[in-house]
Amino acid sequence: MSNWRKSSHSGGGNDDACVELAELGGRVWVRDSRNPDGERLVFGREAFGGLLARVKRDALDLPR
Repeated sequence: MSNWRKSSHSGGGNDDACVELAELGGRVWVRDSRNPDGERLVFGREAFGGLLARVKRDALDLPR
């Protein structure tokens, strides 16, 4: 898969919190830009849209 895209909101350089996305077969693939050969998450488009909506609302239960 060669159509990976990095967010335009990425800080670039040594930004530790950057992910890349690719779309293939109706699914959205997510990988860590610092470890492109590592593990990947795969979401259906609807599930990924739901995840983005929760991120935008700051509605994820994540440690701070």
